[in-house]
Amino acid sequence: MSASSVVAPALAQDATLSIPVSTFGTPGLIDMPTGEMLPDGTLQLTSAFHGDTQRYNLSFQISPRIFGTFRYSIIDNYETSGDTRYDRSFDIGYLIAKETDWRPSVVVALRDFGGTGVYGAEYVAGTKHFIDERLSVTGGIGWGRLGSYGAFTNPLGVLDRSFEARPQQETSITNTGRLDAEQWFHGDAALFGGLAYQVNERLSFKLEYSSDAYETEVERGGFEHKTPINAALSYGFKNGVELSVYALHGSEVGFMASLPINPQKPTYTSGIEEAPPSLMPRRTVAALSWGAGNVPSKDSALSVALKEQGITLEGFSVEGTVATVRISNGRYPAEAQALGRTARVLFNHLPGDVTTFRVESTANGITTSRTTIRRSDLEDLEYDLDGSWRTFARAKIEDAPKTQASTVAGIYPKFNWRITPYLEPALFDPDNPVRADFGVQVAASVTAARGLVFSGAIRQPLTGNLDESTRPSNSVLPHVRSDAIEYAKQSDLEIKHLTAEYFFRPGNNLFGRVTAGYLETMYGGVSGELLWKPVNGPLALGAEINYAKQRDFDQLFGFQDYDIVTGHASAYYDFGGGYLGQVDVGRYLAGDYGATFSLDREFDNGFSVGAFFTLTDVSFDDFGEGSFDKGIRINIPIDWLTGTATKGGYGTTIRPVQRDGGARLEVRNRLYNLVRSSQTNELEDRWGKFWR
Repeated sequence: MSASSVVAPALAQDATLSIPVSTFGTPGLIDMPTGEMLPDGTLQLTSAFHGDTQRYNLSFQISPRIFGTFRYSIIDNYETSGDTRYDRSFDIGYLIAKETDWRPSVVVALRDFGGTGVYGAEYVAGTKHFIDERLSVTGGIGWGRLGSYGAFTNPLGVLDRSFEARPQQETSITNTGRLDAEQWFHGDAALFGGLAYQVNERLSFKLEYSSDAYETEVERGGFEHKTPINAALSYGFKNGVELSVYALHGSEVGFMASLPINPQKPTYTSGIEEAPPSLMPRRTVAALSWGAGNVPSKDSALSVALKEQGITLEGFSVEGTVATVRISNGRYPAEAQALGRTARVLFNHLPGDVTTFRVESTANGITTSRTTIRRSDLEDLEYDLDGSWRTFARAKIEDAPKTQASTVAGIYPKFNWRITPYLEPALFDPDNPVRADFGVQVAASVTAARGLVFSGAIRQPLTGNLDESTRPSNSVLPHVRSDAIEYAKQSDLEIKHLTAEYFFRPGNNLFGRVTAGYLETMYGGVSGELLWKPVNGPLALGAEINYAKQRDFDQLFGFQDYDIVTGHASAYYDFGGGYLGQVDVGRYLAGDYGATFSLDREFDNGFSVGAFFTLTDVSFDDFGEGSFDKGIRINIPIDWLTGTATKGGYGTTIRPVQRDGGARLEVRNRLYNLVRSSQTNELEDRWGKFWR
């Protein structure tokens, strides 16, 4: 097989070769797309500037064949009044053919299919590599904006004459979010093409023939279209950052910066935590007389040894040759790492006649799974080259609806507190697209008994401009979310949440939660949840019901008059390969009924990228700008950034616009994510940490 038959994998692994990215943030030349895909899992950030236009793009290679892009554009003098257009749009592309010796890779895609249509286009592009893969040649056909220069009658008209005409699209922001499928691949078409050449490992050159006539920009006097030829010169740095300068249509010069982030390659490829304890010979263990007794105290040698590993011993029992421990993992993002360290501590502290260790994992006091490991397997596989996988294959993972370990005295109550900085952004306000508050948050919790947690957090903003917005809500629905500006304006010291939570196990594969208090920034009330989640299965089903009352704008102790009962039935499915699907059906905060559909891709290190959308019985017109709720969410674990074994991370949700339709209560510690980290699928994904 020749090198050209494996172009994409070669490019993904070779740091000297890169996939060119267009000013739209997708695989492309300058303004024109290519028939390529980014390396699987890549998160691509791109900013491009020319003339009166700024584009900020976030692209994600969802799978080896599918990419998605969210774009925020600022276009000065776009409106007939001379005002600035703040435009949000989405792209999606699919690889219909991989490159071979004789065939180019081919991509079909929609550009700006869920926005106002300012950049609305569709295309089919093919790309072939030559000269040791350093030269890529692209040709394609486009519709919409990509069919506006050198246009000809749509060849799809041979299938149906309706393809020859493209219905007029209203580019008003009130239509944002609607899928105008009747436009896709309709109207005149045009050809485009170009090439990219990697001069050396840092420098590359791109040349293209553009099929975008920039008709609207030319008509409104903000752009001069002199030639369809564009050119660019790019320089790449070792960290992946690429800077480009480009000439656009013979009338403007632009600049672009791009940064690829590979979630599968953390900042630190290896953890920097202390090494785990080595297994001692059985004779040494016996000689040291480290038997833990039947029920050790929290000050026993076993408890202290586990505490040194960041693990709390909550329960312990020995029956014959089997020792059962119940642990709380307070340090390791990968539960498999906590299991591995617990097993080694047990090996070194329990007498040799204890041949089997059963480790019960917990979350907020409830047991979530029980993992059985044989002492002999630890001895056999500690230095085995394939020890991680073999250990997992020999381990037994089962449900633990009731603990089989006697409670260690003196564990409860537990008290925790922390002071941290916080950054709360608010994006896409047309008057100021980036607003944020920065301040200090103090959070504390008391675990009074198993499953019973009292917690709260207060915030003090120090600086920021969230309260400077002058755009009041114009929603015709109850203002369940759209008054966020008022919460920023009328608050100073804020109670972020103040709740009592009780977690329990009602039966096999069943988990329960009850939460009461100030649940989130805007609502207080009571929330109850029941989850069915088999420890070894991909499917989970849940139900949640809430009584919510809207809090005063000062975010202290008072309430407003608005209250509502909401609830959802939920289905969760682990498709494998890191893909997690979720559907929630029920009643939302504004009293509307509908469903939320979510898909997340989670990598083995905990980094995740996902998207969601919600459709309810609220009409597009009543919903207002955006037409329906949708967004992108990203979660970056702390250990991905620092290499330290630390739980937690930074998560954010990017919504093109926040309205009142499809708004759901934000309750902390929903059960699915709380439970799944210590169950079979997640343990298998991260079992490589067992011996770390």
